[in-house]
Formats: sequence, structure tokens, C-alpha cells
Amino acid sequence: MVSEEMYRLGTKKSTIRSIFEYGRQRAAEVGAENVFDFSLGNPNVSAPDFIRDAAVDILMHNDPIEVHGYTIAPGKPEVRETIAADLSKRLDMRVAGKNLFMTAGAAASVTIVFKALCEAGDEFVTFAPFFPEYRVFVESVGGRLTVVPAKTDDFQINFDAFEHAVTSKTKAVIVNSPNNPSGAVYNAETITRLADFLRRKEEEYGHTIFIIADEPYREIVYVEAAVPCIPNFYDDTIVCYSYSKSFSLPGERIGYILVPDAAADFDRVYGAIAGAARVLTHVNAPSLWQLVAARCAGRDADLSMYRMNASLLFEGLTEAGFSCMRPQGAFYLFPQALEPDDEAFCERAKSYDLLLVPGADFGCPGYFRAAYCVSTDMIRRSLPQFQKLVESYR
Repeated sequence: MVSEEMYRLGTKKSTIRSIFEYGRQRAAEVGAENVFDFSLGNPNVSAPDFIRDAAVDILMHNDPIEVHGYTIAPGKPEVRETIAADLSKRLDMRVAGKNLFMTAGAAASVTIVFKALCEAGDEFVTFAPFFPEYRVFVESVGGRLTVVPAKTDDFQINFDAFEHAVTSKTKAVIVNSPNNPSGAVYNAETITRLADFLRRKEEEYGHTIFIIADEPYREIVYVEAAVPCIPNFYDDTIVCYSYSKSFSLPGERIGYILVPDAAADFDRVYGAIAGAARVLTHVNAPSLWQLVAARCAGRDADLSMYRMNASLLFEGLTEAGFSCMRPQGAFYLFPQALEPDDEAFCERAKSYDLLLVPGADFGCPGYFRAAYCVSTDMIRRSLPQFQKLVESYR
């Protein structure tokens, strides 16, 4: 009667969503102030005032047909030109409107790119820990996801394992930096080594291997060095971006795909992206939010709360006895669990109303993710509970 695979996906919630829903139920029982929910990466910093002001001004003064009507599938030409000019300035690369395809957020962007690139038998490689929906997205277009084990001392790329993961069937490598869930930022040395290796493999196999740079956390970074702009290191890079995190707009679903001129066979790649978007029922990115994104291009939101929360949670957990890398970006902490079975550890944490996500879901068992895009007050109040959790293992 129905697709069994679609039924399975539709009825089996992700672990993250299941924990989040448990938290809502638990809050109804004991009070929301007594539940410490670190499960969901939902920005708690309000969208900046200039976003609200732009949206209100557009709604009040622009032609309603323009604001609410269809745009062409890649997005309004003037929107793409404005965003391209800002990217050219900030990323030190040449970008024009023709290089951009506006989308309904980063999830849409990466899925469209997977669909555009994937042919029968193609493999996509990513690095643990990784965003678990990559597997769903890749398999939905007929591809195979290969996961490179984590390098847990610093969560940079495990090149020894990576070199064995790339084969003649590899179509693309997925890079997520700043990373969900580890908080790591791939440094210039890592990206240079990755680019050099892939160029050698392109020559060896006689075909293009793309990097798909998934970058919704680009602006949330705590290291002094800038996040490397991967197209400046490797020509065959396709960038997927969302304003969900930088402007705190996760529910509005607005982002873009960037295909640089230097990417192999630009016209065919961009055309395939347009075709994939069509097949995946993308009509156009939300018209209002295209206009808002263009109006606010180049402006910086105050994301300092994430830096404060990162320090508070990192220092609190390490003082309690957890082993953890200091986060460099995004808004996640990824400590080592207090026992090898991270799922059992997270279940035990529920006894203290600490809602944490097992690392196994991200391809990195033995760890757990805590999303600190929550109130600073909640983090402070949670620290005694973490201490009690640690003491329960002694």
C-alpha cells in the first residue's frame, strides 16, 4: 500500500527529536525550570532587530505581489546579485548572481546537491562525528554514505582512515565546519591537505570529486583564525549555506547553494542543481525571506551569548570531571561519556533531568552532544546536576 522505507522514516523519529519530545513531556510533569534540555540545536538568540525592521519595511512598502508571489526557481536576480556582492567582499572570492541558487535552508541545499550529483553506484564520504541526516539524504537519492572514523584528539580529519575511504566511486566529500556536533573548525592546514589529496585522486581516477561544504555555522566561531573558505583552496567545491544560525531564522527556511565559476563543468553542475530542485518539488525559496536576506546581507548579528555559554558549559563540565575538547565554533559541546555505552549514559543522565544526545547517532560512540544554544541561566542551574551524574559513577 505504501513505501515501507518511507513509512519507516516517517514513523521512527530521530533520536534528537525523540529526546526533545521527552523533555516536553517531562517539563509538564516537573516544571520546565527543572528540565535541562540540551538536545535540540534550535538557536535561542533572538533574530536581530534589523531582520525584523527589514521584514516589516518590506511588508509595508513593497508591492504585495512581489513580496508574496513566485520568483524564478534560482531566486530573484537582484537578491542573488546583492548576496553575491557581499560574499565576494567577505570571502575574498569572485561571486556573481549566476553562481547562487536560493533554497529553503541548508537541508534543502545539501539534498538538492546530492540529487544533482548522484548517479547509480556513487559514494559520498563524510567525517565522524557527522550530522545524522546526511545518511537519510544520501540514501534517498540512491547514493551510499561512507563514514570516516573520528580523530578524537582534536576532531580534525582522520587522514589515515580517509585515504582508504575514497575510491573510484567517490562522487563527493561532505565537509561540515564549524562542525555539528564536535564544535571543531577545520583549520587551513587540514583543508589544504584535503584539497591536495583530492586533486591527486581526481587525476588518478580521471573524474571530478567534489567537496560539498555544509556551512550553516560559518559565523559562529571562537578561534581567532578565520574559517577557511574552501573554494579558495579547492576549485571543485559546492557551498551549502543557511541563515538559520547566523540570523536565528531556523523556521523561515532560507539559504543558498554556491557553485563557483572554477568548479568543473559549471554550466552542467548548475543545470543539474536546477533539475534536482525541480524533481524535489522546490518551486522557489520563500519570496519574503529572499528579500530580507538581501536587505541584511553583510550585517553581523550579536552571537556573543554562544561564546559565553560555550565557556560556561565547557569549564563546568571539565571541572566536574568530563573529558572534552574546547569548542571552536557552532553551539555544541561533545564530551566523552562516563561509560563506553553512550546510549546507556544518556539514559542515566535522564535520571537527573539532563537531556543529552548519544554520540553513536553522530557516528562517534562513547561521546555525547550537548547543545548550548539555551539560556545561560539554564546552563548555570544544570551544573550541579552534571556533578551529581559524575558522582553516580564513583
